[in-house]
Amino acid sequence: MDATQQDATARARELQRSWYGEPLGALFRRLIDDLGLNQARLAAVLGLSAPMLSQLMSGQRAKIGNPAVVQRVQALQELSSQAADGRVSAAEAAERMEEIKKSAGGSVLNSTQTAASTGAPTVRRVVREIQSLLRSVAAAGDIIDAANSLASTHPELADFLRVYGAGRTAEAVAHYEAHQS
Repeated sequence: MDATQQDATARARELQRSWYGEPLGALFRRLIDDLGLNQARLAAVLGLSAPMLSQLMSGQRAKIGNPAVVQRVQALQELSSQAADGRVSAAEAAERMEEIKKSAGGSVLNSTQTAASTGAPTVRRVVREIQSLLRSVAAAGDIIDAANSLASTHPELADFLRVYGAGRTAEAVAHYEAHQS
């Protein structure tokens, strides 16, 4: 890959981070791992062609153009969180993936969110909600800039912004758990 292609890929991944909270390659790999899928199955559930999924994962393309696919991604993220936390069995996850695959996006997402809201929230779910909220108001680079601006006067708040606004979920879970005592 030449320097121009590398720059374009880096730019696409940064756009993905600002639009989706993280590069799609990382997001899709997490979905694949948490839900026991392969790339072809993930593409089928999302309603994407396998080459399009590959281009999004590699940063050759930045944006998912179809809003229904974006909603399916969001529904799978919530399902993935439930599966990772053990709130959903493998059989139930497979059944919900079929519903997500058939959906135009909205109705299954809403029913998934409703199902997820029953019972006490898990740490991972709380952390992902915080990350989602922060990432919906600013891009990761802007959050880092804000954190850097606050670092000298409010180091704890700066750390919070860095961890939840631009860090990985595992780092944010560890931060959350460390600050619960």
